[in-house]
Amino acid sequence: MITTIDIDTELFKVLKDSTALTTALTGSIYTGERPVDSKKEDVTINTPSLTQDFDPQRGYSNVNIHAEDIVVKISGVDQKKADRVRLKALAGIAIAALKAARIPGVGLTIMGQSLIAEPEVSQHFVNLRIEWSIHNN
Repeated sequence: MITTIDIDTELFKVLKDSTALTTALTGSIYTGERPVDSKKEDVTINTPSLTQDFDPQRGYSNVNIHAEDIVVKISGVDQKKADRVRLKALAGIAIAALKAARIPGVGLTIMGQSLIAEPEVSQHFVNLRIEWSIHNN
């Protein structure tokens, strides 16, 4: 039986083993929460749902790629907006690492992607939703 902690650990290994991603980030990769008030480009991993008494086990995880907003001038006023170019580049690197991952007995699929604002810290993050099918035979 696989636990959410096991899944987070596997995702962490996949992303941490990606030299392209670890080199590109200004921050680091974390399971759970990132450091308070981080202004760096960080990746966070969490698994909010995983069945326990079924085979295959099914669940989903979130891989969140954080980046500080950029300042743009709109109608002569400085405003903070998502750094879409940077977020797209980092998400592309993470997606490539996830698609290349081979975990025995585990199937992972990137089921969705969204851009989410964190206005209280002047950041946005790309959320990658990963769905799992885990065979415990």
